[in-house]
Amino acid sequence: MAMINNDWLEVLSPEFHKPYYQSLYTFIKEEYARGTVYPPADDIFNAFHLTPLHQVKVLILGQDPYHEEGQAHGLSFSVKPGVALPPSLVNIYQELHDDIGCPIPKSGYLKKWADQGVLLLNTLLTVRAHQAFSHKGRGWEEFTDAAIRGLNTQDRPIVFILWGSPARAKKSMLNNPHHLILESPHPSPLSAYRGFFGSRPFSKANAFLEANGVEPIDWTLE
Repeated sequence: MAMINNDWLEVLSPEFHKPYYQSLYTFIKEEYARGTVYPPADDIFNAFHLTPLHQVKVLILGQDPYHEEGQAHGLSFSVKPGVALPPSLVNIYQELHDDIGCPIPKSGYLKKWADQGVLLLNTLLTVRAHQAFSHKGRGWEEFTDAAIRGLNTQDRPIVFILWGSPARAKKSMLNNPHHLILESPHPSPLSAYRGFFGSRPFSKANAFLEANGVEPIDWTLE
């Protein structure tokens, strides 16, 4: 794992010394040694590397990383250029188009969002190949909860976009009146038609940021 070395370290470094994290680290190390795990080990903390704490304007919280070859690279919902769009991202792009009129991108690489202050985080940070939620209950939830708590304490406007049941379960942790919480079903094909489509998270996030004097996100990708 490439260590975190920006201002997230103040929030997250206490976690590295807790018993749960020691167990998690041992488990993850063994998982990478004996099989295929995504994302690549050096990409596990990419969300934190690319979006320092002081720059976060929006959190998009997903579930666990993509579990097929070449997809996950440490940013929730994102895939690297040249990789076919996963179904969830296809639906995200459709909502993006319907919400604010953005052309539907051909690439699934969301680094442009991360660079603008969109923290693309999953509740779990690793997964065994072809086995969704295979690293559930091993400690990642506790670690990402610490990150969410750190964001909650920031006394500046932040938008929390919670997609899917594991993400929406974090709503009870968010009690700072400076922030906006937007929640909906997950954009996967199994649940997108239950309330993700039509939820308009992109325009709502920007309206909130602008109303609070914060530069909005340029959601266009191409």
